[in-house]
Amino acid sequence: MEVRLLRYFIAVANQQNISAAAQYLHISQPTLSRQLGELEDELNTTLFIRGNRKISLTPEGQFLLKKAKEIVQLVDKTTANFNQTEETLNGEIYIGAGETEAMRMVAKTLKNLFQSFPAIQFHLYSGNADDITEKLDSGILDFGIVIEPADKQKYDYLHLPATDAWGVLMHKNSPLAKKDVITPKDLTDKPLLISRQTTVDSELSGWLGKNITDLNIIGTYNLLYNAACMAEEELGYVLCLDHLVNTSGNSKLCFKPLSPELEANLNIVWKKHQVLSNAAQAFLKQLRTNIKMDRES
Repeated sequence: MEVRLLRYFIAVANQQNISAAAQYLHISQPTLSRQLGELEDELNTTLFIRGNRKISLTPEGQFLLKKAKEIVQLVDKTTANFNQTEETLNGEIYIGAGETEAMRMVAKTLKNLFQSFPAIQFHLYSGNADDITEKLDSGILDFGIVIEPADKQKYDYLHLPATDAWGVLMHKNSPLAKKDVITPKDLTDKPLLISRQTTVDSELSGWLGKNITDLNIIGTYNLLYNAACMAEEELGYVLCLDHLVNTSGNSKLCFKPLSPELEANLNIVWKKHQVLSNAAQAFLKQLRTNIKMDRES
């Protein structure tokens, strides 16, 4: 299966029209149609549902689209990291993380790195730990920032000098907003929104003393901003980390920490035995220096 054909397939899936995709790819429509037919023949499956004006994907096509994007991204990432001169370090660094204050250490490290190697580029991917580890395993990401515990059999890691505190985000008019801290008993009958991370379930279940799924879970979230909108409408209480949503000034929201305290320690991880690009190695070296300086300060 040629990468070129995968690029064609992605273009058609995005444009949902052969003519538009051919124009985007700067090839003729008959050529594109023939190439797509050859791809279907090679895979011995139907990838498209061809309508009069719009093309949609079959379930097999949807599966291929996800894998094709990963393959093309990995090829582009590999190619970019070979396009270096001997005089200057360039290349690309791919980092995945959830919403966390630990990104400030990453930002500081990248800033330091650019002072010596301005040609380097970085790409940030936002997602939960499950998304990030999946992309680490497939080679799309170089590094991922995840809440402990990390799988130390699979990944090398550095412990980041940042700790996030768990608590509850809520509307200022909510009954629990008058409390200084939130206990497990406070949440027994409350409508809750929780993160979709599987590791988070374990952490919170330990704090609650019961399985978190036994509570009144009305929804889950991936990115906290969207969950905060739900809290603003007084839809429920959001279990989340502190310092990620502005609750000062005219904000309708407030954040209350958990009691007993529940903290999230953070690691930056990468696959064991992975051959990192020169740019990624330079980032890791600078990060180690910054972490050491932070501990000594």
